[in-house]
Amino acid sequence: MVKNRHAPSGIPEIRFAAPAGIAAGMEVVGLGRLRERTAGGVLGALQRPTFHHVLTVRTGVLRYTVDFTAHDLSPGSWLWVRPGQVQQWGDPSGAEGTLVLFRPDFLGAEPASAARLDDPYAPVLLRPAGDEHRRLTAALGHLAATFDDPGRLPLDAQQDVLRHLLAAFVLRLAHAGPVAGAPAPAPADAFLRFRDAVERRYASSRRLEEYARLLGYSARTLSRATQAAAGVNAKEFIDRRVVLEARRLLAHGDDTAARVATRLGFSSATNFSKYFHQRTGVTPIAFRESVRAGVGGDAVVSAYP
Repeated sequence: MVKNRHAPSGIPEIRFAAPAGIAAGMEVVGLGRLRERTAGGVLGALQRPTFHHVLTVRTGVLRYTVDFTAHDLSPGSWLWVRPGQVQQWGDPSGAEGTLVLFRPDFLGAEPASAARLDDPYAPVLLRPAGDEHRRLTAALGHLAATFDDPGRLPLDAQQDVLRHLLAAFVLRLAHAGPVAGAPAPAPADAFLRFRDAVERRYASSRRLEEYARLLGYSARTLSRATQAAAGVNAKEFIDRRVVLEARRLLAHGDDTAARVATRLGFSSATNFSKYFHQRTGVTPIAFRESVRAGVGGDAVVSAYP
């Protein structure tokens, strides 16, 4: 199912390994089966997978942390963790549901683009309602049934069928509303351009005025558009993206705070530490120590044997 890339400390980077006898690139597994595989293991350790996790709960409640934010999954919830995000399972013993795993390259370019697989700002938790939820459940059921019993198809044909069924499922999920009810209005073009520019340049620029000049908007226009779309002003949007990457790097790797500062474009470790502390309430080293204390010494053991 997956393999860990071992590291001396920090969060294990999880890589996908295809199950024996199944077309490479994806897997569907129930939480009950997952608990059997991980009995005595470290399912609750912090991890940074290189492939997609889509999880839905039928009964019970499951707490799941993504990029250091906890989400409570109850029946009707759908969680989508993308490659590179830091995740941590809560105790899965009180919930039943289904987990879909797939590599980013499994679907092909067109369905991947249509499903926005590489959107770093896509919502993690979705709660579609009514017919939308029913259709998603049906699409997942068809995918799971075919994965468990593909019939007498050759392996290549199995892979093609599963790819099409997975594409249908994730396309529905990608276009489902993040909360029950009517979908939110589309963000303004100014925000979308700003958001994409921040994603490309956050490690080299944290100044709103530079983004405004680059995009041809006033700083005030960008702030209004960002407040309307993301609920924060433009400067805070930039800062949140920088802090998120800092948390990922501090938790995941063994770089010193000075090296993380350099990777994020700070002139010195002191400036980085001050910036991080002002926005999180803790120093970079204190944050790393708190994360490592939660991971435990056995976190590099394969998470899903």
